[in-house]
Amino acid sequence: MQKLGIDFYRRDDVARIAQELLGKYIVTKFEQQYTVGRIVETEAYAGIIDKASHAYNNRRTARTEIMFGDAGHAYVYLCYGIHHLFNVVCNVPGKPDAVLIRGIEPVEGLPIMQQRFHQNKFNSSIGRGPGNVSKALGISVSHTGFPLQQQQLFLAEEKQEQFTTMASPRIGVDYAAEHAKWLYRFFIADHPQVTKHAVNKTAVALR
Repeated sequence: MQKLGIDFYRRDDVARIAQELLGKYIVTKFEQQYTVGRIVETEAYAGIIDKASHAYNNRRTARTEIMFGDAGHAYVYLCYGIHHLFNVVCNVPGKPDAVLIRGIEPVEGLPIMQQRFHQNKFNSSIGRGPGNVSKALGISVSHTGFPLQQQQLFLAEEKQEQFTTMASPRIGVDYAAEHAKWLYRFFIADHPQVTKHAVNKTAVALR
């Protein structure tokens, strides 16, 4: 697999990046435990102009500061005090765009992933939903700010099968008012690791 170069993340169209991340791979190697997941669901967050973003209206905190830095770094935050959510920082410094990885298909290291879920056999909940993405791959808030060009954690691509890309509004951002309607969630059609949600029924096919 070929690592994604930094220029992939430095573009100013976060929705395009989120769409193009479908089918790419997340590779982790922590404490000699090697796991790989194929990305099947993402959400784009357009930084300062996006009411659903942690960085909306130039909001800078100790947690979000990493979003204002260089692209190609991990932004990992804790949701509900339980779930570690893995995001990829995009755009250029000062423009805090990010893509949330919402779903992966386990590719390598499945026994390790099962162990992390305390399961003896595979089921489709492994890697479905953003909290389960991080759990499957061993990613935690300790990895926030981590550069995505190192061997421990990186994104990669290789020749892939064709699939249909779907777009829908994002999930769980009703507080974002009119921005909640943006078609900034992308997923591979009919994939078992994609979040099952009502908006799936109204999603539109892009290709």
